[in-house]
Amino acid sequence: MTRNGFQTAALTTFFCILAAALPLHAQDAKPQYPTSMAPLDQYLMERNAEIALARSAAPESIAKNAEVLVLGTKGYETAVKGSNGFVCLVHRSWTDKADEPEFWNPKRRGPMCLNAAAARSYLPNTIMRTNLALAGNSKAQIFEAIKAAYDKKELPAIESGAMCYMLSRQSHLSDRDGHWHPHLMFFLPPHKAEIWGANLAGSPILADDDVADRMTVFLIPVAAWSDGMSDSGAGN
Repeated sequence: MTRNGFQTAALTTFFCILAAALPLHAQDAKPQYPTSMAPLDQYLMERNAEIALARSAAPESIAKNAEVLVLGTKGYETAVKGSNGFVCLVHRSWTDKADEPEFWNPKRRGPMCLNAAAARSYLPNTIMRTNLALAGNSKAQIFEAIKAAYDKKELPAIESGAMCYMLSRQSHLSDRDGHWHPHLMFFLPPHKAEIWGANLAGSPILADDDVADRMTVFLIPVAAWSDGMSDSGAGN
């Protein structure tokens, strides 16, 4: 699931173009990623640092009153109670797609701040994936369990209006893309990307039909990070 999560098949062409502009020595590196989960401590963070990173996903006006989850040895736990319906957390690599080579990359850190609709209908998928990973399940077993949970309606369908902020300049969405760009993500029931004009020449909207998670994810890059720094590096 980002999920980037913040890494979808629809973005492959975009990322290839982006990679072409990078220094040659960066392209020459061919890191080897684990094919199963690395030791748990490699995925964990110091608690206060994780709270701060999670909150950096959204503007302070939103994040300061949001619930904050942190990853512990038994899964995500509430570190800060919220009052505005938003939930901020830091995604790990196992929320990605099955064909993602960095699926078990312990360096993945994807701060997200979910609105109430996404907290109810998107977050349960993340919680389940995380619990399955920490229980020692393989990637194949995780996806089998996710499919069964949707089939049995144990995981909810995505709600109308579900979205999240991914505006953290401190994120590390993948080794190849770093923190990518500040962006918003909108989660919708499965639709064709063309409905929003996504992935078309000149369109600012990127999208992918996420089959395993039974949703379409729309990504819209924005101009600035949550700390007010512009994406180009100049302050607003």
